[in-house]
Amino acid sequence: MLINRVNLYGAITANVINISIILIFVARLLEKPEIGHWIGIIIQFTIIPLFYLLYAARFLNRARIYYIQVSLMIVFIIVEFLVDWYPKIEFRNNLLIVIPYVMLFFGATGGMIGVASLAGKRWTVVTVLSFLIMFVLAFIQRQITGM
Repeated sequence: MLINRVNLYGAITANVINISIILIFVARLLEKPEIGHWIGIIIQFTIIPLFYLLYAARFLNRARIYYIQVSLMIVFIIVEFLVDWYPKIEFRNNLLIVIPYVMLFFGATGGMIGVASLAGKRWTVVTVLSFLIMFVLAFIQRQITGM
């Protein structure tokens, strides 16, 4: 059934994003930011299934919150491209930019928990756990590396 397949795609996409971000944070902690940069390519490519999720949502009568959740993640990926790839904007030492960026980051990744939850309880648990690991690592690596 289409709805089950789309729900599974959403759950897989959410966890690919979370696990990729976890690996980026670990790479930074290991002082290997170039590895994290390459892992970031995976996150950039998740924009493709995210657009598919938005497209399919029209046929599945998704709630408005679903559109917001997926759209926030798309916006975050675009912002991430702009700050880390092209034109590459150094902003991590400017609190006026960092605070909205962090809010977008956690809003987008947190919203993906809702997307993944549509695939069932197991996916919800896995996604919440990967989000919590990512959450802790975000603050640890920021404290240690300043990135």
